[in-house]
Amino acid sequence: MAIDALQSTIQSLQSVANMASGIESKAMSGGAGGFAGELQQSIRRVNNLQAKSESGVKAFQAGDPNVNLNDVMVDMQKAGLAFTMATQVRNKMVGAYKEVMSMQV
Repeated sequence: MAIDALQSTIQSLQSVANMASGIESKAMSGGAGGFAGELQQSIRRVNNLQAKSESGVKAFQAGDPNVNLNDVMVDMQKAGLAFTMATQVRNKMVGAYKEVMSMQV
């Protein structure tokens, strides 16, 4: 089971390396942007959640009667969780990259 996970990670890293070098693999050409596109969309979603949270906080602080405290708190929690998840995904990717780069060929 650990070997399957390692092989999956290696395949993912090879796909990223192929994209970085300008070579699209057959598996990536079927998608609408592949891994890089999904990563960009995820970052945009996290950014949108943070912007929505910030605008809700500012509106509540300004005394807008249409903004409830519970909605502001929920938006803040969503933005916080999304950012934490994005950070952990990045850390896992960096760890996998370092592990693969430290392997002897």
